[in-house]
Amino acid sequence: MWKLYEAAEEKYRPAILLGAFAGLRTAEACGLRLADVDLDAMAVTPTVQYPAEPLKTESSVAAVPIPHTFAGELKRLLDGRTSGWVLVDDDGSAQLGPWKVERGTYCRIRKQVPGLSPDFRFHDLRHYYASMLIASGADVKVVQQRLRHSKATTTLNTYSHLWPDADQSTRTAVERAMGPLIEKHCGPCADCRRVRTGSVQLRAC
Repeated sequence: MWKLYEAAEEKYRPAILLGAFAGLRTAEACGLRLADVDLDAMAVTPTVQYPAEPLKTESSVAAVPIPHTFAGELKRLLDGRTSGWVLVDDDGSAQLGPWKVERGTYCRIRKQVPGLSPDFRFHDLRHYYASMLIASGADVKVVQQRLRHSKATTTLNTYSHLWPDADQSTRTAVERAMGPLIEKHCGPCADCRRVRTGSVQLRAC
């Protein structure tokens, strides 16, 4: 991800941040205005999509929290701007369009990043954001809210394969609860240790 970021011209770097670390869709990133970015509150709130159309759904109009590092980098990239859009074209005044983000930059940039799929597109940054949240332990409801999906089923249909295996998750939960109880009553004997690692069948000690 950072190789992609470093390969991009600085004027396109906000787009990568917004896609990979806030999950914005291409048209949402291109429609984002400076007024939609609150660096003090550390939140990005899409209100329109390119050029100034309503967002995909009502739930799309929701604040996305961003961390200090994101806010600081965005502040650096936007330094000196007083009005207009977050993504601007070459002259710094015209709104940057989705086609330019998708075709004019990523088709070129992705060739500079070894291992990046030739089918890479901007929307894949949104998938990266979702997978990062899931890997960090976020549940379905949180991921739904951050992606601003109208229904949790949309989130599940797209990303259910990324959540940990349900069997192992429940084993881990029970193990975490039982562990202190077992050790309290019978101590960490060799048989119990082997049972807890799955090396022998359960038997009384």
